[in-house]
Amino acid sequence: MVKEALFNLLRGHFEDVGVIDVFAGSGSVGLEAASQGASRVVCVERDRRMARTLEDNIEMLGCEDRVEVAVCDALGPATLARCPKPAHIVFMDPPYAMVWDHDDWPRVKKQFERLIGMLDETGYAIIRTPWPFYHRELIEDEGSGVDSKKAPGSARQDAQHTEMIDGEEMVEIDLDGDWEGEIGGDFPSDAELEGMDADADSKDGGKRKYRTWDISLEMEGAHGPETHVYGSTAIHLYMRKVEGSDSSAD
Repeated sequence: MVKEALFNLLRGHFEDVGVIDVFAGSGSVGLEAASQGASRVVCVERDRRMARTLEDNIEMLGCEDRVEVAVCDALGPATLARCPKPAHIVFMDPPYAMVWDHDDWPRVKKQFERLIGMLDETGYAIIRTPWPFYHRELIEDEGSGVDSKKAPGSARQDAQHTEMIDGEEMVEIDLDGDWEGEIGGDFPSDAELEGMDADADSKDGGKRKYRTWDISLEMEGAHGPETHVYGSTAIHLYMRKVEGSDSSAD
């Protein structure tokens, strides 16, 4: 559903351009970009077994001349070195566990900002995250002696079937297609998280208290985000700030 929505949003932006798909997995986004006319697609995937599957998919589709696999750390310098210069589309789909962690998230954010800097003047960078998107930390655990723990947030906002726009500067994009739907999966429900907390409380004999805080989705050197929410997942679109210009292209 997210992939279909993404390609509806960016219809017409893939013909004869450079694309990088970071945390590519089986390559569904990168391969779709190639099928829509991208001249060069770099799929970054560190897991060698998944990379072999990706290579098999590329061979099966006969697009070896346009799609390449970079088996490297998505957050390392090799990804930047392999990125098309300039890129027109950057897509990053980091594991939810990584973006939930408030030590790992700054590394993801910084690499995404570097990739935004490699966009051409009319290109787009897209990152996918869980929704709602914030961090949660255990600040007090009475009776157990534990005073610090990181965990994904447990409160859920009523974001299903809605579109939310964050940030002061917006990217104007013509919206086509059917955006109704919900993505389930990685983000635990309130009931699941509350149940886990209750189990932990009963085992520890204490009551846990948490601190939560929103995560800033502003990116250095970028216009955006324009955020589109589908149930428990969201995609955020950005454009590179161009010196001397305050406008963004359609």
